[in-house]
Amino acid sequence: MALMDRIELDPRVCNGMPVIRGTRIPVAIILEQIADGESWDTLLSGYPELKKEDIQAALLYARASIDHTEIRASNA
Repeated sequence: MALMDRIELDPRVCNGMPVIRGTRIPVAIILEQIADGESWDTLLSGYPELKKEDIQAALLYARASIDHTEIRASNA
C-alpha cells in the first residue's frame, strides 16, 4: 500500500493536519479511538467513508512519524 495514496497533508484541509485522503477525518482521531479500545469494525461503521486500508495507513503513518522516516508520495 502506498501510504500517501491514503493520507493527505494539505494546509487547506483541517489546517494541514494529516487526514484520510478525500475526507476530513484526521489520522489523530483514528489513532485516538483505537487507543480508547474501539474496534476497527466500530470505526468503519461510524465513518462509512472509511476503509480498512485507511485505518492501516493511519497506523503506518503514525509508525513512520515515530521512526522519523521520510514519508513521500508514491509515483506508482
